[in-house]
Amino acid sequence: MRVLIVESNPDLGRIWMRYLERQGMNVVLVSGQDAAIARMQQEAPDLIVLDLVLNNGSAFAVADYANYRCPSARVIFTTNASFFSDGSIFQHAANACAFVTKQVDPEDLSAMVEHYGKAAS
Repeated sequence: MRVLIVESNPDLGRIWMRYLERQGMNVVLVSGQDAAIARMQQEAPDLIVLDLVLNNGSAFAVADYANYRCPSARVIFTTNASFFSDGSIFQHAANACAFVTKQVDPEDLSAMVEHYGKAAS
């Protein structure tokens, strides 16, 4: 399974990447919108773990591009913010499949990636 992690915090992104790699997934970590779009132009991911509040760019631009370029890819949004806690993220991003806090246990994140990524691959 091909997973793209788009995360502004490189330390957190590396933790998630290493955990998913140990589960046998092919993982690429990038830190912003431009790098994420460039990566999707090279290879379509099965699933994207996407920081809702990117330091470099817009998470919605990444999700929109993924919906166009990789229509079967699902997006798990992550955040520390409380906005969209009402579930409205699913109205704004057609490819959103989950919305979790950045404090999510890597094992739980892995289970979600496995579940939603299988449907896309």
